[in-house]
Amino acid sequence: MLPRHPRRQDIRRGVAHIRRGGVIAYPTEGVWGLGCDPRRRRALHRILALKGRPRFKGVLLVAGRTAETRRYWSAQGTDQALLARFWPGTTLVLPATPQVPFWIRGRHAGVAVRISSHPAIVALSRVFGGAMVSTSANPAGKQPARDLRTLYRYFGRSLWVLPARLGGQHHPSRIVDARSGRVLRE
Repeated sequence: MLPRHPRRQDIRRGVAHIRRGGVIAYPTEGVWGLGCDPRRRRALHRILALKGRPRFKGVLLVAGRTAETRRYWSAQGTDQALLARFWPGTTLVLPATPQVPFWIRGRHAGVAVRISSHPAIVALSRVFGGAMVSTSANPAGKQPARDLRTLYRYFGRSLWVLPARLGGQHHPSRIVDARSGRVLRE
């Protein structure tokens, strides 16, 4: 059985792997996720290749604290009450800062950001020192992995896996456009 909270040495190993340009699998609130350093284009391209996901779709960024994401989105025109209402938990599409590269936002003007309260994500982003790329662990067209057996069936043993349990949700996070308030994924 996986621990509820990740061990410190596992967090350090996962962050070292991310910093070397690697891809990791880690638990989120509802499904297993794939993550990497958002500044490492090759690592992100590896995630997209594993998933069979087109580059133009973009990916989301996840962290345990808002401050760890601020370099990626503009507060100008962003309703702070909306942030307080939806975080942690919901993925918000926010106005991207000019330094957000194409490989993160895809063909979109905004950037998708989620603040998470899951212990694994909080610890990873704290030790890493910023937001990470996050996308569900599944090939395009398949259901996201909700257990290790499915994760290994999809990707073999090619990924470093952070041993910890999923949260209590049964689906990926909701996505809301922070500018319009429109729900993009329930």
